[in-house]
Amino acid sequence: MSDSFDLETLNLLDETEEVYIETSRDADSPEHRTIIWTVVVGNEVFVRSVRGRKGSWYQRISAHPEGALLVGDTRIPVHAAAATDDVTVDAVSEAFRDKYEEAWPGPTAGIVRFEVLPTTLKLLPA
Repeated sequence: MSDSFDLETLNLLDETEEVYIETSRDADSPEHRTIIWTVVVGNEVFVRSVRGRKGSWYQRISAHPEGALLVGDTRIPVHAAAATDDVTVDAVSEAFRDKYEEAWPGPTAGIVRFEVLPTTLKLLPA
């Protein structure tokens, strides 16, 4: 597993407003797809659950961290890891504001609420 995505993938995720995340309950269950937002901070990809720990995709990928992002016809296998340090979490919140606030101020306010910050995940290539 590589530590970072290639530049083409980073640019694709940075420029795409909504992607699907594909998660499963376990190795034998079917994949489930949910539309989410992604942000790129430096050369790293982050996601966060707007529903906090109640988000079903968040619960699934937390229990089984292998998944995929789907951007058009492109499937990007990912491994999720918690991002817990305050500097990173703050940078991710700022990236969400920069990318989404103008078009979607209400949902953006939801994804940077204090209660959902613990659901910040760093996605790594799987």
